[in-house]
Amino acid sequence: MQVWIALAAMAWTVAEVEQAYRRDFTGALMRVDYFHTGTATRECFSLDRIRVEGPWAGNPRRLLDSTDWGKYRFQLVDPESGGVLFSSGFSSIYGEWETTEEARQEIWRTFPEAVCFPEPRRTVRLELSQRDRRLAFQPVWDILIDPGSNQVDRSPPKSAAETTLMRNGPTSDKVDLLFLGDGYPEEEKFKRDARRLAEALFRVEPFNSRRTDFNVRGLFTPAVAAGVSRPGAGVFRSSPLGASYDALGLKRYILTTDDRAWRNAAASAPSDFVVILVNNEEYGGGGIFNLYAAVAADSSYSSHLLVHEFGHLFAGLGDEYFTSTVAYLDLMAPGVEPWEPNITALLDPARLKWGHLVQVGTPLPTPWDKQGHELRTRGNEENSAAAPKVLEKEPYAGGVGAFEGASYTPTGLYRPALTCVMFSRNEPEFCPVCREAIERMIDFHVK
Repeated sequence: MQVWIALAAMAWTVAEVEQAYRRDFTGALMRVDYFHTGTATRECFSLDRIRVEGPWAGNPRRLLDSTDWGKYRFQLVDPESGGVLFSSGFSSIYGEWETTEEARQEIWRTFPEAVCFPEPRRTVRLELSQRDRRLAFQPVWDILIDPGSNQVDRSPPKSAAETTLMRNGPTSDKVDLLFLGDGYPEEEKFKRDARRLAEALFRVEPFNSRRTDFNVRGLFTPAVAAGVSRPGAGVFRSSPLGASYDALGLKRYILTTDDRAWRNAAASAPSDFVVILVNNEEYGGGGIFNLYAAVAADSSYSSHLLVHEFGHLFAGLGDEYFTSTVAYLDLMAPGVEPWEPNITALLDPARLKWGHLVQVGTPLPTPWDKQGHELRTRGNEENSAAAPKVLEKEPYAGGVGAFEGASYTPTGLYRPALTCVMFSRNEPEFCPVCREAIERMIDFHVK
């Protein structure tokens, strides 16, 4: 009987599930690097390499993703039985880029990507699926993975200076968070920034209450010069992880497309989630579900940036603001319920996915002064996400409902609360819906 059958039936004890895990997996981490190439209408995938790094930091009792979050999903399938041994949802830079004007112009680009999973003891089929316009997963690529092949790279990861910021237990029972630094010539500054921002994250609920469910580490990757590239300002750096402002043409968006660089840097420490601290003052950051988050560590808003971007990375939370300039043309299909746990198209108010948190008597959609907010914020890119104090006077402020305006779209999409750290730079807390999504992901990793 395969692990997936046991988990689906929930008929095995924890000890039996862990025994099955040891039978099917070695405990090391396997990484499949591949290239994702295409345009807005055509795409293809090609294998780059397969590596074994270790150990795998995940929960051996949770091998199948139960969240249904992410634009993509991969599965490990037993070729003989067809049973699913492992699955995980994720999003990608390509998935965002394909909605931009450049992609719409049929300009071909290639993005390196990777998926990671516990190393199987026998040949498996890796199946990659992508959501269609109706959000159903459709297969886009598959490949057989033979862990016994002499083409599997088993060279040891390059060692790096590790700092333990929080230690609460074994990796299999905790969420393992790893901070990397880009553009840091000095190790001590990286350590100070990592400690400061880790504390900022764990001051916010529900991370504060669930602090003991996390291990937090830092790995120092030395840079020749301070800072990372800012192409819009004519500044270019050959930084270790390749992080850069102006990602997808947006000044404040920080990403690295050098997937191999940051993954190689992270390989010497166990991690479930990676945050890249960027040694710059200018406001900026980025976060993609189950990929990484990036934060300008010296920005005066660095604490907000970390909490906000970690929401994207950790729980697949969508941006709730809608008046800022963005690169996307059509990130979410109209008339389709988004997969993000904190965004809704409100197609059926009676089946609102966070309806259990809505107080009886709250109208759906929930009225608020959206026009006034647009007039106060539109056209000011640096502060367009800031919600003024006037929102506190709204009749449904502080409650959960369905407030129109979310995910860069003023109409047709709704967020659960008037203010949240996913909406406003002035709001230090997550709303109840976002907190619930975060709690769900923590539970997935530790229970």
